[in-house]
Amino acid sequence: MTDGAMIYDALITPFLEFEFMRRALAAAVALALGGAPIGVFLMLRRMSLVGDAMAHAILPGAAIGFLLSGLNLFAMTTGGLIAGFAVAILAGVVSRSTGLKEDASLATFYLVSLALGVTIVSMKGTNIDLLHVLFGNILAMDDATLLVIASNATITLIVLAVIYHPRRRISHFLRWSWSTWLTAFRRWVRCWRLG
Repeated sequence: MTDGAMIYDALITPFLEFEFMRRALAAAVALALGGAPIGVFLMLRRMSLVGDAMAHAILPGAAIGFLLSGLNLFAMTTGGLIAGFAVAILAGVVSRSTGLKEDASLATFYLVSLALGVTIVSMKGTNIDLLHVLFGNILAMDDATLLVIASNATITLIVLAVIYHPRRRISHFLRWSWSTWLTAFRRWVRCWRLG
């Protein structure tokens, strides 16, 4: 067997033979397309903790949805959204009413949310693995879950396209390039006068 055939068997064949692998690949691509632009904006605004905090903040709501209706996707998603909004609002209230920065209050709330989510799920005696309930299993993707992921990624990209209009980008680039050129020209003139 040649190296090319081994690489083909390892990287391509599983996606051709198994439907759950194709669904996992589609979910991973949708998550990458929807999450990467948000991650870039959060990194540029020095708010990278927000993504991690919100990911942990939804755990208690998803756990309560799991306790009330089992592995119902709608209940777990709704509970997670409610818990995420509650943590975001509470972190904003705490940072505005006290001297804490918003990062510190978010860090506190996301640690409390993670502990609360694990505690709530472990209260119900079940044979389902706790990690699969809290973090999911990419290979167990069904149509409803794939539809939720794809719709979230689509909505994210549409909202970012509307908010981050190309005209703003071009005008920001022109302002930046003009100010950079002007600064370089002033330095050159200053050096020419001194020299």
